Amino acid sequence: MKKLFASSIVFATFVLAGCATSDMNTNAGTAIGSANEIGMNIFKAAIDKQCRSQIEKQNAWRIASVAMTDAQEEEIKGRVCGCVSEQAPQQVTLVELGNAAIDANYRTQLVTKVVAKTLQSCYGSTVK
Repeated sequence: MKKLFASSIVFATFVLAGCATSDMNTNAGTAIGSANEIGMNIFKAAIDKQCRSQIEKQNAWRIASVAMTDAQEEEIKGRVCGCVSEQAPQQVTLVELGNAAIDANYRTQLVTKVVAKTLQSCYGSTVK
């Protein structure tokens, strides 16, 4: 009987320890996931801002925007830059994102590079 009781206690200890470890890993994973999501949202916001700036510099946009209302301009910019922001994560590696989080100059270069890669395709597919 003592052996059964002792083995039950040992078993219960392992089960509870496993649950505690699982909770710690889940909490750490949630924190990392939240930090990653915040970082990605900041990155996407920078992409959106750069995209809007680049659109306004394009000759095709200047010509087309003459015939648009302010609301139409904002709608098209929103759709085009939304597309660019959604494609941005596919254009960068985790290493690049890590470097961008640390170095503001690198972040600016990365954002410019990503916008340049995706702006034309998004503009073309949105305006069609």
